[in-house]
Amino acid sequence: MSFFIPEAMAQAQTAQTEANPMVTLLMFGGLFLFMYLFIIRPQRKRQKEHTELVGSLNKGDEVVLSSGMLGKIVKVDENYIVLETGNNIELKFQKVAVHAVLPKGTIKSI
Repeated sequence: MSFFIPEAMAQAQTAQTEANPMVTLLMFGGLFLFMYLFIIRPQRKRQKEHTELVGSLNKGDEVVLSSGMLGKIVKVDENYIVLETGNNIELKFQKVAVHAVLPKGTIKSI
């Protein structure tokens, strides 16, 4: 155990120096800027694009849902859409579940 004691004393002697508070503030500012540029800003952009996509849904659009289900929109409500997924099979989903709008004729080609 005496092997570690000199290292602990050496660390205690160097720990007495004070850090400049301006450097600490600059580090926090840099960290916030980094988080804003690489996390917050791209997420807001994706959220805005998805809101525009959901707002522009129309009857007859072919969509893919976040679950992977494909369908053609039969009816559009304020918060819900009705999809035709097969021969006379209609299912009701929330609009926010729509992942992407597909080009016309995609479902027939699959």
